[in-house]
Amino acid sequence: MPANTLFKPGIIAERIHCIRGEKVMLDSDLATLYGIETKALKRSVRRNIKRFPPDFMFELTKEEFEVLRYQIGTSKPDTDEQRGGARYMPFAFTELGVAMLSSVLNSDSAIEVNIAIMRTFVQLRRILASHHELSLRLDVLEQRYDGQFRGVFEAIKQLMREETKPKNPIGFV
Repeated sequence: MPANTLFKPGIIAERIHCIRGEKVMLDSDLATLYGIETKALKRSVRRNIKRFPPDFMFELTKEEFEVLRYQIGTSKPDTDEQRGGARYMPFAFTELGVAMLSSVLNSDSAIEVNIAIMRTFVQLRRILASHHELSLRLDVLEQRYDGQFRGVFEAIKQLMREETKPKNPIGFV
């Protein structure tokens, strides 16, 4: 896949998962975006582990990894799989962890990738905020016009619920 295609928000957004109630990106997806091997990314992170506290990055459990593989619909998410299974569980990076990666992977392409990823996270936050705002505005309108448009308001709320069906979280809640 050409590098500029990888930086499109839609492509990046597809690689953002909800695990332990956090929006995260996996090490293998980040390595693909950066154009490096997953083991090189993990090695850089381990060398700078103090920069990645638990709210920046965490390692998936075997159970979380299996659920994620099932949700993604793949049995071979990594090249390590071809050699008989993943040797280490993937790292999951929160938005803060992805930002910290730019200081660990100090290259022009890493900076470009980080900018694209940060823009995608911001875009996702704006979308979620706009749905919340719309819901609040509908509540105010419903109170103001009481029974006159009750059917219309119910139909709009039903449409909003169908669009924003949350993904099942991964891990223990």
